[in-house]
Amino acid sequence: MYIKFIREDVIEGLQKSSGIIPAKTGAAFLRTIWLEAKEDKLKIRATDSNIEFTGNYPAIVGEEGLVGVQGKTFADLIRKLKPGEISLRLKENILIVEQGKRRYRLPTSDPSWFQNFENFPNENKVLWSGDILKEIIQKISFCISDDDTMEGMTCMSFKAVSNDHIEICGLNGHQFALLKFKNEDIHRILPEDGFLISKKFLTELKKWLSEDEIEISLSNKRLFFRTQENKEIFSFPLSVYNFPDYHELLNKYEDHFNSVLEINKDDLIESLDRLMIFNSETSSTYFKLNENELLLYVEGTDIGEAYESLPCNYKGTIKNIVLLTKDVIDILNHFDSKIVKFHFSGQTEPCKITGDEDYSYMVITMPVEIEEEVYYTEEEVE
Repeated sequence: MYIKFIREDVIEGLQKSSGIIPAKTGAAFLRTIWLEAKEDKLKIRATDSNIEFTGNYPAIVGEEGLVGVQGKTFADLIRKLKPGEISLRLKENILIVEQGKRRYRLPTSDPSWFQNFENFPNENKVLWSGDILKEIIQKISFCISDDDTMEGMTCMSFKAVSNDHIEICGLNGHQFALLKFKNEDIHRILPEDGFLISKKFLTELKKWLSEDEIEISLSNKRLFFRTQENKEIFSFPLSVYNFPDYHELLNKYEDHFNSVLEINKDDLIESLDRLMIFNSETSSTYFKLNENELLLYVEGTDIGEAYESLPCNYKGTIKNIVLLTKDVIDILNHFDSKIVKFHFSGQTEPCKITGDEDYSYMVITMPVEIEEEVYYTEEEVE
């Protein structure tokens, strides 16, 4: 094997591949990056036994061949080399890396460790925007559970519904995020029951995605992503868990969200951020709801207490409610709308949050049970 390439052409793909493989733990073959010189391309492959990454980059191939090296070491070396041409030469199971007068000798992996990766299924491919998919992951993934025992709740759900619409959602037991949009091509390739993506794969997928358009395809067991011109392929297995029937939850409360608070998102975030200083014990904020004014109250046993007042529009019968401060801040930061609406169904029932500029996106969170009544005076609020 003998090949030359420009460092700038491969460094980004090399960093992506090394980010997939385990650093120190796991079997040695999983810590290996495979380098193949073939047809004027340097092909880089990496896997953690679930995620598979393949990148194809321009090169001058003097002699074709395949070699495996310790992935983190090789990636760090190439990253720290100067811009410009680098050559790789295999000699007696040693990979020689050269740049000018710099020379490095790396031990290689047993060739029997190499296993072919899954091929991208061209028959089902559709084109989609990488930045849109990144935004969807951002809006949904914070509501996905990190607890492996919760099975389907550790996944993001893709489901085809009527009129070519897609529903993407996440659920962690006390929060639920749902985004609905129309896409005929994506709708066409989705299986009847949809599919689930594990949160741990979403994290790596988000790192890999760019703003460019990507091709998406499905097999029976894997989901594939490919950049245009076949430069990079990223794939991972679909989850076999079952996702809870969230439509049952939505249908149950749809007619009960009859108390609505309309408020400036940024003003509320700023107030809650200050009030969180006093969340030394309960981690929650008391909302007192009035027609044109929202009163916020937080008490910390050893720190003190805080009151803030914000203008709002409110219509409903619920007079007060308690919400987890940090959760509300996190939720609001995923909305683009300037004005958000809190739809209450009861003091201890689900609360739905929407925004006029966040089309077909909503988050549901659970209030905290009120243990005792809090009374305000004009002097306290002023």
